[in-house]
Amino acid sequence: MDDMYREVILDHYKHPRNYGKLEPADISYEDDNPLCGDRIRIDIRLDENDRVKEAAFSGKGCAISQASASMLTEEILGKSLDEIKQIGKEQILELLGIELGPTRLKCALLSLKVLKAGAYGITDADN
Repeated sequence: MDDMYREVILDHYKHPRNYGKLEPADISYEDDNPLCGDRIRIDIRLDENDRVKEAAFSGKGCAISQASASMLTEEILGKSLDEIKQIGKEQILELLGIELGPTRLKCALLSLKVLKAGAYGITDADN
């Protein structure tokens, strides 16, 4: 079973979905993992109901960080900001489908960290 998930991860790494930048974007946030140098930026455009209409990511890093960002941008399409805020590390690990050690876990969760920082940032600015 792990082999199937590894193939999916490699496919998302070699052929990332939603790769690029959205300009202008309603939400844009970027961060890195200083331990390994992975860097992710996520841009989101919202529709009139504050649901994700478009999502894109850019950056560089290992297969796990890039595949995780690709999978996450697919996962959030159509979701509200509240739904995005409820996404947890378990959902990311389920998408990836393989066991990860502590170092690789940080790589896998970088895109979620960036997404949540952006999602909370826009609502904090509005309040």
